[in-house]
Amino acid sequence: MELVTRYDSHVEWYETFRPSLNDDEADALRRMLGSDRGRCLDIGCGTGVAIPELTRLGWTVVGVDVSDEMLSRARAFGAELHLAAGDALPFDDASFDAAVSIWTHTDVEDFRAILDEAARVLRPTAPFAYIGAHPCFVGPHSRFISAEGVPTLHEGYRRTERYDGGPAIGPDGLRARVGATHLPLGLFIQTFLDAGFQIEHFEELGVREYPYSVALGCRRST
Repeated sequence: MELVTRYDSHVEWYETFRPSLNDDEADALRRMLGSDRGRCLDIGCGTGVAIPELTRLGWTVVGVDVSDEMLSRARAFGAELHLAAGDALPFDDASFDAAVSIWTHTDVEDFRAILDEAARVLRPTAPFAYIGAHPCFVGPHSRFISAEGVPTLHEGYRRTERYDGGPAIGPDGLRARVGATHLPLGLFIQTFLDAGFQIEHFEELGVREYPYSVALGCRRST
């Protein structure tokens, strides 16, 4: 329940900070997830920023999040929502046709547990799209405020525990409010493989010289 406390205090600010997916994220979902009429699980849906795009793609969206305050905003999009942790999903095995999770690995203590649950509730070969922070340029080792300019690197790249201070944290951003967890690139990728996903696409999003985010298109192994 710690995560609930962190985000519940900043929901109004967060809605202004993150009103919707950006164009690169929406495009990645379209290409990596595709369109369908099946059930798509949005793990860590927050205020529901991905729900409109998923709905446009034809999916019936089911969202889960640990913060009831965040879900109170997501209810405006009309999706089925559940107050639940991503590492203990309240769904049967192989009950979803697709899943997404967006910017969650920096918010949880055990990302592997989230991916294990995602794999469990997906049907065999179902797609899973993930979008999140670029491990090389976002973390306790890298000051890259608003993804502008050239990141300034410091010690701490291989640090994996939660951090809420240091040279990487700007005074007015999200991480100054709720902190973050970091996974180096190798551990980040390996976590998907260990959870039983086949990675079909890996992209560094955007056109800036140094990318701030990555997108992965995966499928649950048969």
